Amino acid sequence: MNQHPVFVTNQDAGQGEPVAHEINIDQLMAIARRQWIVVAAAVIAAMAVGTAYLVTAVPLYTASTSVLIDRGNSEVVQQLSTIGGVLDDESSVLSQVELLKSDTIGLATVDNLKLYDNSEFMSSGGSVLGTVTSSIRALLSSIGLTSRSNNELIDASEARRRSALGRLKGGLAIQRVGRAYVLEIAYTSPSPGLAATIANAVAEAYINDKLDAKYEATRRAGEWLQDRIEELRQQSLASDLAVQKFRAANGLVTAGNGLVSDQQLTELNSALIVARADTARAQARYDRIQEILASGQTDAIVTDALDSSVINTLRQKFLNASKLESEISKRLGPDHVQAVRLRQEMSEYNRLMFDELKRIAESYQSELEVSRSRERNITEGVRKATSVSVAASETQVQLRELERSSEAYKNLYQTFLQRYQEAVQQQSFPVTEARIISKAVGPGGPSSPRKPLVIAISVLFGLMIGAGIGAFREFRDRFFRTGDQIRDVLGVEYLGATPAIVKKTDTAAASPVDREVHFRNSVSNFAMNYPLSSFSETLRSCKIAIDLNIAKASKIVGVVSTLPGEGKSTIALNLAQVLAKSGRTLLIDTDLRNPGTTRAIGQHAQAGLIQVLTEGLPYTSVLLHDPASGLDVLPVVVKRRITHSSELLASPQMHQLLSRVSAEYDYVVLDLPPLAPVVDARSIAARIDGFIMVVEWGVVSRKVVQQTMVSERQIAERTLGVVLNKVDVQKLKLYREYGSSDYYSSRYSSYYVDHET
Repeated sequence: MNQHPVFVTNQDAGQGEPVAHEINIDQLMAIARRQWIVVAAAVIAAMAVGTAYLVTAVPLYTASTSVLIDRGNSEVVQQLSTIGGVLDDESSVLSQVELLKSDTIGLATVDNLKLYDNSEFMSSGGSVLGTVTSSIRALLSSIGLTSRSNNELIDASEARRRSALGRLKGGLAIQRVGRAYVLEIAYTSPSPGLAATIANAVAEAYINDKLDAKYEATRRAGEWLQDRIEELRQQSLASDLAVQKFRAANGLVTAGNGLVSDQQLTELNSALIVARADTARAQARYDRIQEILASGQTDAIVTDALDSSVINTLRQKFLNASKLESEISKRLGPDHVQAVRLRQEMSEYNRLMFDELKRIAESYQSELEVSRSRERNITEGVRKATSVSVAASETQVQLRELERSSEAYKNLYQTFLQRYQEAVQQQSFPVTEARIISKAVGPGGPSSPRKPLVIAISVLFGLMIGAGIGAFREFRDRFFRTGDQIRDVLGVEYLGATPAIVKKTDTAAASPVDREVHFRNSVSNFAMNYPLSSFSETLRSCKIAIDLNIAKASKIVGVVSTLPGEGKSTIALNLAQVLAKSGRTLLIDTDLRNPGTTRAIGQHAQAGLIQVLTEGLPYTSVLLHDPASGLDVLPVVVKRRITHSSELLASPQMHQLLSRVSAEYDYVVLDLPPLAPVVDARSIAARIDGFIMVVEWGVVSRKVVQQTMVSERQIAERTLGVVLNKVDVQKLKLYREYGSSDYYSSRYSSYYVDHET
């Protein structure tokens, strides 16, 4: 039963589950074995280039100096001034790095050292061409071959400065040392002394620029402050004058910390309180004495009565008379004349005391009236003062606004005056937040080129280039190399590999034609001449595939290839010879346009398959017989160009021929035309039981074979297996992966005898 291989196209593969791509160490090792010569050649070439560079390169020297952004000095500057600014963050330090790289510092260094006139500096890196060019320019300038105007001379001078600046920046490197507040200034030059001089000059230019910037900033600030102070002084005077005029216009006279009207109102309120208290007290005394007078009580206690000498005298007399009357009434009786007279005196005393109380009451009434009058006067004064104060309060809103404005101008004036005095003093402070902590000295050895580094980079670069070329070659190597590729790409059985047959020189042959004939004969009979070779073993593998997959007594087998020249005719001829040892075998050359089998063994034939199909000749009359192997061959004799070869192979005559030979032979092998250029094999595919696909090793693209098999479904479904032909045995070793079927091929040599028996 035939196997039916499944061919997977790119579209089909895209619809399935994603395939996990894993790193295959064995494949990488195999690639390394194949491409190591390319990589080694690239490394050697890169090392040669690196060596040439080291021999021809001009040695460069690097000198460096360090500048510290001193936070202690920054604090001093901050204490002396608010203009200095303290560098306390990373952005500020990085800003100083950019300042060191600026044109300002660079041009200052160029001018200080006059680098534009330094021939050593202006030469092109110490090269001969640069020196010659500089010399020619200097000579032309000295002899004045061209006349220049003043503007042209100025432009030329500026161009030289800019050229020197460009060279300076090209060799200058500024970097921050770690996280510290230290900046490293390095300069690289062909001269060690010049490198140290320029590095130190850049640091000095940076320090001087900081001092100049501080002085210029304080000078500009002083000038601006001076103008601003004069303006603020005028504004302060004007605002103060406005306050005084407003006070005078609105009668807002002050005494102490407040207005006079406010103080008067306060005093009147206090007097009003006292007056009201006096009135209430006078009213209470008057009401009390009126109650006493209304009740007729002469013995009621009144404060002023106690203080009255008249009442006290009358009361004393009243008491004495009362005491005497009491004694007389006890001794002589109440009706005694003396007792009556005493009672009359007592009554007179009471009347006199009552009259005195009335007089006191009248004084109380007089005091009450006085208190009420005073209270009314003070109340009127409070009302008037309140009206004045309310009016003054409304006016004071504007006054306070004027006072605030005046105070603000006064404070600004004082502040700016103080700042101006500080700015004037700061112009003479020689303090910056940066200082040089290490001077550059001439380096003892060159910093470039570094030979170990150059060699290492050359080797690495060579490895990269070699690996890239090797990877490109591997990527472009899209040919069949191993049996695993046959199974993975085509999905068919791998039958084996046949090594390339080397054309050996036959010294016995007298001419090139004879040697070519001898080679063809040796190739055609290679399986017979070397029955124990790997070539013959592959053909026996094909025979087993034919026997196992074609369950018929007579088996028709087609040998095909994708492209011409892959050696299918050689495989077909030798396979037929192998099959002939096991049964009756007929080899039919069906390649009507390029009959390779016939050229190999039947060049002397006068008629063949074409004559059998077109002229009706019996096939037995044109057969070629090999007595050594017992193989019969039906050749093709092309007498004129055939344009309908596919029609002949699909014709009933061909069908009858195959039916006839199937009855007489156990194996019928057809040497078919290649699949890609012509359709002949497709026309006869339905009448063939199985196909042996021949693929030339390392020549035919996997893609073209796969596409051909996909398009030729009928042939693909009956393909028994693939034979890799013309294998380079020495190169094949490079494609063996550990564990693969090809990995152990070297151990098969004991079973193969590749010499004539």
